[in-house]
Amino acid sequence: MITNLTGILFDGIAYGSLLFLIGVGLSITMGLMNFINLAHGAFAMAGGYVAVLAMNRAGLPFLATLPLAFLVTALAGAVAERLLFRRLYRAPHLDQMLFTVGFIFSSIAAATYFFGAGQQLVTMPEALQGQVRVFGVDLGTYRLFLILIVAIITILLHLMITKTRFGAQIRAAVDNQDASAGLGINVGLVFSLCFALGSGLAGLGGALGVEVLGLDPTFPMKYMVYFLLVVVVGGAGTIKGPLYASIILGICDVAGKYYVPEAGSFIIYVLMIVLLLAFPAGLGGRRA
Repeated sequence: MITNLTGILFDGIAYGSLLFLIGVGLSITMGLMNFINLAHGAFAMAGGYVAVLAMNRAGLPFLATLPLAFLVTALAGAVAERLLFRRLYRAPHLDQMLFTVGFIFSSIAAATYFFGAGQQLVTMPEALQGQVRVFGVDLGTYRLFLILIVAIITILLHLMITKTRFGAQIRAAVDNQDASAGLGINVGLVFSLCFALGSGLAGLGGALGVEVLGLDPTFPMKYMVYFLLVVVVGGAGTIKGPLYASIILGICDVAGKYYVPEAGSFIIYVLMIVLLLAFPAGLGGRRA
């Protein structure tokens, strides 16, 4: 029983780490720009397809596809922000939601047309396959790799936000955009860079998640609620809040499906309601 519990906690943390990596960009977007981007999962899907194509058609090793997925989706996010999303920053939230939902359906149609409707399959490197024994418990090697990668990225994000000039500009823009602009901060450029960074992290998460979450054209719609839960429960505009929320969500989702499979996702939604009632401003202290 203890072994099963340890395995569930481990798998839940790995799953939550992926959700955090994809959802943290949405947290920054919603907290900084006050823009409801329901299409955030489309960039995660794009990163997954970049990794799959690079591995299966170009023959690149898996680890080499990860920075490629980040760069391609970051560039795509910057272009989309400049040409499409920027026009809706001051629009009503309903218009933002309708536009981004339309963006999701367009991305699903495009992915289906170019790649087909089936699941994409990849073969992980031999070094990331199998299990390793830690303190008498067998843990998946790839999930250990996921947790390590996300831990490193989380630390780098924290250092960027708290220790760099760009991070100070982000914090200032989150607190008060007008005052930041009055102090000479180029808020529009900060928005664009944050959107590109969030899109790139989503793409990286999508590439890392092909093995765990799967990849097909319905990916943005399938996981949209999960990404929103991470941001809403964790609090927009923070890092630690979505991190806490994603780990809780990942562990409870894995545990619920293991112990009470007939309940499906019901347990998750009940838990999220309880957390929102207990922490109306989010676990990170910022209302989403």
